[in-house]
Amino acid sequence: MKLWDRGESLHPVVERFTVGNDHLLDHRLVAYDCQASAAHARMLNTMGIIDDEELERLELSLAEIAEMDERGEFEIRLEDEDCHTAIERHLSGKLGETGRKIHAARSRNDQVLTALRLYEKHELAGIKQLVVGYSDALDDLVARWGSLPLPGYTHMQKAMPTTVGTWIGAFAAAAIDDQRQLDAALHLVDQSPLGTAAGFGVPLLQVNRSATARELDFGRVMHNPMYAQLSRGKFEAVVLGACSQIMFDLNRLATDLLLFMTSEFGFASLPPELTTGSSIMPQKRNPDVLELVRARYHLVLAEEIKTRSLCSNLMSGYNRDVQLTKEPLFAGIETTRSCIEVMCIVLAELRFDEGRCRAALTDEMFATERVNDLVLRGVPFRDAYRIVARTVADPCAWPSADERAAAARGS
Repeated sequence: MKLWDRGESLHPVVERFTVGNDHLLDHRLVAYDCQASAAHARMLNTMGIIDDEELERLELSLAEIAEMDERGEFEIRLEDEDCHTAIERHLSGKLGETGRKIHAARSRNDQVLTALRLYEKHELAGIKQLVVGYSDALDDLVARWGSLPLPGYTHMQKAMPTTVGTWIGAFAAAAIDDQRQLDAALHLVDQSPLGTAAGFGVPLLQVNRSATARELDFGRVMHNPMYAQLSRGKFEAVVLGACSQIMFDLNRLATDLLLFMTSEFGFASLPPELTTGSSIMPQKRNPDVLELVRARYHLVLAEEIKTRSLCSNLMSGYNRDVQLTKEPLFAGIETTRSCIEVMCIVLAELRFDEGRCRAALTDEMFATERVNDLVLRGVPFRDAYRIVARTVADPCAWPSADERAAAARGS
């Protein structure tokens, strides 16, 4: 049974092509669709479309479906197309006419949107908690190693002295902004599309959209029904945008660590249990975990770009193209979660070699400090800059007191 079934057969190749892998992906949405369907059933009860006994049977069956899916026992078949049809098929098979009543006053369009919004809200809240844990891991690292001197780099060349605390603290500051971006994405998706149907509302039936929005813990209702359809893909791209910003920062941190862990630098190291080996070189200890975090930023970014691209050049209203935004959404979220989790483990086990870090602070890195020392002695900055520039090439060229005085007089 398909929700749009009119008794006509569909070519099997067309069926496989249009369904794609939604029947596999949609297990992520079963619990959310059951939650939304139960709220919808309660609203239908207040409208008199289903009676109290029917409501009770629907609520019990929906809870049963969610439990079956959690145990891996709920089947979504190819011919179902998605979880929404599979749920209604189950309800109709078990409850008969009562199960066939539940689709009143909604379309599969707003049904899908509502389940996706509930999923996104849950995942965004979960990712934010992971980012908070990641921030704590960064702060712990600063507490343990923050005072250790470390070279700072520009253009990948030694520039000025800094500390582990300043370097890692930059990523901690970025993580705070990442949390703000997650909050912004959560605020955007926190709108209930239930009751907008196919994008044109529900004729004749007086749907209480505010009631279902409150029951599903949405902050507000999407009042324009057509915008609910236009938001499909747009909101998903925003969620993935927040994920890609997190991954951008993880990519940069992983890149720094990979460089600092080379034998040529030797600033930092990981224990053997966080590294892999070589099939031919017994001495190798490879920080593969960091290389894969670095690479997976590009995967999440690609999912964001894919989603934005899929939704462009579409006429207003529902278009089947947006079905293809579901997989990149799931993939981007899951990749982001796994990368945050593994980076927390890396940060907890990261160690620094104090001797190598201090030895890397070579004399030329203090050139700017010497310029400012001359400035404090009255030498104009540009003159002081040129004087110190000579000393970098020839350390014996450090100016005498007379030379400093002459430079200060402008002679």
